[in-house]
Amino acid sequence: MEILLVILLLLVALVTVVLLRTVLLKPTPAKEAKVPLDNNERAVEYGKKLSTLVKKETVSSRFEPDRTKFLEFHEILEEMFPNIHKTCEKHVFNGSLLFKWSGKGNHEPILFMSHHDVVEATGTWEHEPFSGDIDAEGRIWGRGTVDTKASLFCLLTAAEELMAEGYVPECDVYLASSCTEEWSGEGAPATVQYLKEHGIKLGLVLDEGGMILEEPVGGVIGTYGMVGVLEKGYGDVKFIARSNGGHASAPKKNSPLVRLGKFMVDVEKNYPFQHQFNSTITEMFTRMAPNMNFGMKLIFANLWLFKPLLTKLLPMINSAAGAMIRTTIAFTTAKGSNGLNVLPQEAFVTANMRFSPHQDDKESIAIITERAKKFGLETEVIYSDSPCPVVDYKAAPFKRLEEVAAEVYPGVGICPYVMTGGTDAKYYKEVSDNCLRFAPLYINAQQYASIHGLNENIYQGALPHGVDFYKKMIQKS
Repeated sequence: MEILLVILLLLVALVTVVLLRTVLLKPTPAKEAKVPLDNNERAVEYGKKLSTLVKKETVSSRFEPDRTKFLEFHEILEEMFPNIHKTCEKHVFNGSLLFKWSGKGNHEPILFMSHHDVVEATGTWEHEPFSGDIDAEGRIWGRGTVDTKASLFCLLTAAEELMAEGYVPECDVYLASSCTEEWSGEGAPATVQYLKEHGIKLGLVLDEGGMILEEPVGGVIGTYGMVGVLEKGYGDVKFIARSNGGHASAPKKNSPLVRLGKFMVDVEKNYPFQHQFNSTITEMFTRMAPNMNFGMKLIFANLWLFKPLLTKLLPMINSAAGAMIRTTIAFTTAKGSNGLNVLPQEAFVTANMRFSPHQDDKESIAIITERAKKFGLETEVIYSDSPCPVVDYKAAPFKRLEEVAAEVYPGVGICPYVMTGGTDAKYYKEVSDNCLRFAPLYINAQQYASIHGLNENIYQGALPHGVDFYKKMIQKS
């Protein structure tokens, strides 16, 4: 009886602590923060210029070596940004750009970048994908508006306007733009190689990544700027099933395609990779917790208690959040026989993998290779690279970004997070310890979903804020 009473008292104490921690967690200004999107004279001017950049089609492909379209895009930039081209030292690496704006040399150099190549634009769009149309609400339509000609325009405009004022930065400022980002091509590596050869160590690299969103995670109320401090590793893997083939009229059991199918189903049902909260994920949810609905706040305000359970459940609740805490594998292409009535001697599927820091490319590939062997499959690694080093969100470069964001976007919360996609920033880890991934532009849920999809667009009213952000980042460096 006494033991039951003690257990009951402990449970009451536990519930009391959990509820108190939840109730005492008060909302932050991010809950009410809004980004004004006025179509003022400045926004209209910027919108027209971005429209010009969007109209120039710059779809890139690893199978197309011709760089003519990108050199033509450079000519548009030269006309639009004359001060940059007069003031800066310019380098072109087979269509990828690097400008050096010499400063006073008082601090470590910094680099801002955003790529100018885009993915293809298939399907039926509300506005033609390279029209650059600007509608009555001030939205600029076209492939590349969000990913990433808008941020490229903003960073170049910031430098152009500062140069026009006669401003000289305290440090050397580099402006980079690859034309091969969309397929992890040679543009960024060539730029990094140049920096290494010249002994340049960068105090900060700021590339595309997270943006400014309302309700970035379901159940989180408010507006947040999501800053990538960790980029997962990338891999493409091929799984091959072999047999003697034969006529489809007399099939044997466990033919190549069947074994591949069983393997894929098994991977989905019995996921082979570990789920683990890292410090970045914990910090992200800690910063968001005050503005969560009550049920979520109760859980995330008490991660000390619920983290083990949440680690298991998060991938089931939200695929994007789940991808932050584990290696992911997505089956993407497949091939069997060339004949409709022929059993294949060889069939394969490919998978795209994104490696978590706690199970890097080598460990994750070893795990999936062992799983594939159970179904008589061979594994071929087409490409892989390791996860990037984690940037310290307590360090000066991140703090500087937070300070500037607070000035340009009052009240908006800033959260470190794990990038589940890839950027050119991964190549810069050799020349900088502070590669942050953040495009300082407000977009809504539809615009976020349009990245690599249909109807990509951005508000012209978001552009002045982006320009101001880059200006202040330069001035405070």
